[in-house]
Amino acid sequence: MIQPLVEAYFSWLKNIPLESVASTKTKSGIQYSLNHQTALCVFLEDGEVPLDNNATEGSLRSFCLHKHTWKLIDTVDGAKSSAIIYSIVETAKANHLNPFRYLEHLLDTLKDHQDDTDRSFIDDLLPWSPKLPGICRVQ
Repeated sequence: MIQPLVEAYFSWLKNIPLESVASTKTKSGIQYSLNHQTALCVFLEDGEVPLDNNATEGSLRSFCLHKHTWKLIDTVDGAKSSAIIYSIVETAKANHLNPFRYLEHLLDTLKDHQDDTDRSFIDDLLPWSPKLPGICRVQ
């Protein structure tokens, strides 16, 4: 349904003589679209690919809002730890989990497996695992 519109858009772009376009920003936009046509059309082949990147931008917005607080982190290890925790929290949110409850579940479970050499239990802890307890899920 949308594929003919996308094909018409790219066909239209290919027929625009760039030398006749006065605005440099418009030229850049046309060239960008043409140079990235394959990537811009991925959503036509895979229904899981969103039409926009609003979810990603929303995750980054939170990151940007907190960057001033992170100036207080004064070691490389502290920065790495903060980045790991931030990544876990944002991945939990993206998978419709309550970040606090999810972290609580992770810590409770991991403490019981500190000496394990078999790490297969970790699959059950991933944010998209159906085996997570209901309390981790956003109600």
